[in-house]
Amino acid sequence: MNSEYTVRDSQTRRQFIKKAAVVGAAPFIVPGSVLGMDGATAPSNRITMGAIGLGGRGTGDLRAFLGQKDVHFVAVCDVQKGQRERGANLVNERNGNTNCAMYSDLRELLARKDIDAVLIATGDRWHAPASIMAMRAGKDVYCEKPGALTIAEGQALVKTEKRYGRVFQTGAQRASERNFVIAGELLRTGMLGEVKTLHAHLGYLPNFPRVNKIVPGMPEPPKENLDWDLWLGSAPWRDYNSAYLRPWPVPGWYTQRDFAAGIAQWGSHTILQSQLDLGLGETSAVEYEYTDNLSSNAGHSPWNRGEEVSGGMTVRFANGVKLIGSLTGWRGSCGVRYLGSEGTVATADRYAKPDVSSPHFEGEFNKLVQDYTIRNQRSLNHVRDFLDCVRSRRTPVTSASVAHHTMTTNLIMDICLDLKRSLKWDPMKEEFIGDDEANRLRSRAPRKSWLV
Repeated sequence: MNSEYTVRDSQTRRQFIKKAAVVGAAPFIVPGSVLGMDGATAPSNRITMGAIGLGGRGTGDLRAFLGQKDVHFVAVCDVQKGQRERGANLVNERNGNTNCAMYSDLRELLARKDIDAVLIATGDRWHAPASIMAMRAGKDVYCEKPGALTIAEGQALVKTEKRYGRVFQTGAQRASERNFVIAGELLRTGMLGEVKTLHAHLGYLPNFPRVNKIVPGMPEPPKENLDWDLWLGSAPWRDYNSAYLRPWPVPGWYTQRDFAAGIAQWGSHTILQSQLDLGLGETSAVEYEYTDNLSSNAGHSPWNRGEEVSGGMTVRFANGVKLIGSLTGWRGSCGVRYLGSEGTVATADRYAKPDVSSPHFEGEFNKLVQDYTIRNQRSLNHVRDFLDCVRSRRTPVTSASVAHHTMTTNLIMDICLDLKRSLKWDPMKEEFIGDDEANRLRSRAPRKSWLV
């Protein structure tokens, strides 16, 4: 099947219908739902979507989208039969019918002209290729993080977004969550004073995923139950083993460097968040100080209940700001801590509210959130921000460019660990300075190219 598709006209079919004059007799009774009354959304105003990847995370994302009144899903896709049936059942329950189409091959879903946007929540190895294929097919994209597994993939993602004029949001949802917005606003408004040091949580599994554990092959299931070749995508070939299908433990796909990101498993949230708050979402760190932090923190849980932040790999940005990646020091996952001359703030997933150095800061929380939403005209709902941007054509909070440049910081930290040495990076040229070996690691040779 040809993987190239013609990009749609910028005006969608529904937009055309909405603007066209209506000719002919109207029905005697028009249901309020059709007109968009009583909180319902008229069909002509809906964003028609498809979902690609329906594992645990994908199902959660699908539920979040289905909670938005102006979204209408018509199709789902997953290489595993059980997962696509589960997704279709959710869609049909919401729509009150049995019309949701099911596909095992994403190319068939992307070929549909009636789909405006897609949710992509596949395994990491598919994020960039599927997003690029979707944007080439004229679809806007909400894609789970991490946005790419290599620097080259990230560059291709940005280029495709610009070339085809699509809206892209990476699923780093904490960028739209209240506690993280408060932490960012304390930094951005100057209330913390001069901020020169930040800490970003990098996860909790030592040396993860620093290995490729290949286990003996098993007979492949029937293709209708699992398309193993499509499951692998561009990743190196391995004989099928059911253990790869689960996220963890080893050899689950989440633990394998062929299939998943390393530091970026958490860093695609926390490093992205830190760079956004610093106003550095469109660049990457320039100096990377090698520290084997994933091993030095071995055995620690991410939930330390007050344990001091442990040191880890340090990166520096061109403006002199230092970011330290650590495994410990928060009461929950995906934590950030900002240290300023006038105060500090820290937050993570399990925080009822941010930890701050002064009670005065707490009195400003509501105002900071209100000012942020008014100033930026953004929802504190990551899915909603994407949908609003699909309508307005403005840039989402975690665009392809933000995903790429912040992922670059993550990926270079991984390369540091691979090479066991410090590195210097030129963010303008997007290349390592004086290091040919490191430059070769900016990309991987795919088994099958889904980027062409």
